[in-house]
Amino acid sequence: MEPFKTFSAVAAPLDMLNVDTDQVIPARFLSRPLDERYGTYLFHDLRFDADGNEKPEFVMNREGFRAAQVLVADRNFGCGSSRENAVTALAAAGFKAVIAPSFGDIFYSNSLKNGFLPIRLPDETCRRLREMLHEGPGGEVTVDLESQTVTAPDQSTWSFEIDPFQKNKVLQGLDDIDFTMQFLGEIETFEQGYDARMTWVTTRPG
Repeated sequence: MEPFKTFSAVAAPLDMLNVDTDQVIPARFLSRPLDERYGTYLFHDLRFDADGNEKPEFVMNREGFRAAQVLVADRNFGCGSSRENAVTALAAAGFKAVIAPSFGDIFYSNSLKNGFLPIRLPDETCRRLREMLHEGPGGEVTVDLESQTVTAPDQSTWSFEIDPFQKNKVLQGLDDIDFTMQFLGEIETFEQGYDARMTWVTTRPG
C-alpha cells in the first residue's frame, strides 16, 4: 500500500443519492482478475449502455472529468453490500479519494484499510463543491491528509475529521498486516516467553 501524499487532481461531481456498491461495481464483475481492465468495471452500468457504448450524460464520460482522481458525491455513498471490490474499482480507475456528506459504514472502513481516502464534509459544502465543478469542468481539488483539509477550485478550504489511528496508517501506507508486522520483535519475544512458561501446553507427550 502506498503512503497517502498531499495531491491536487481533477474532481468529478456525482449528483446521486445512496450510490450503492452494486452501482460502484456490479456483482457480475466481482470474480474478474485485478488487471488493466478492472477500472472499466467502475460504475459500469451507469457509464455504458447494453452495447458497451458510453452514456454521454454520465459525468465520467464528459470532457473535463475523464481524468478525475477525486469524486465528490452525495449522501450515503457506498451503501449496500460489503464488497471490498468497490474500493478496488475506484482505485483501479485512478481515484484516490471520495468526498461526500456520509458513507456506508463498511465502505468507509474498507476504504481506509486499502489506503483510499473517504472524506466527510457537510451536505451544503459538498453541494457547493459539486456546483463549482459543474461550472468549471476540469477544476482541481487539493487534498491534504496531514492538515486534514480540502481546497476547492476557488481556493476555499474546508477541514475534515478522521480517526488519528487510521490517519497515521494511511499516511504511512500501512494495511492491517503491515501495522501488525511492525511489532514482530515483540510478538516473537512474547511467543518465546509463552513457550517457556506454558510447557504443559506446548510440550508434546512422548
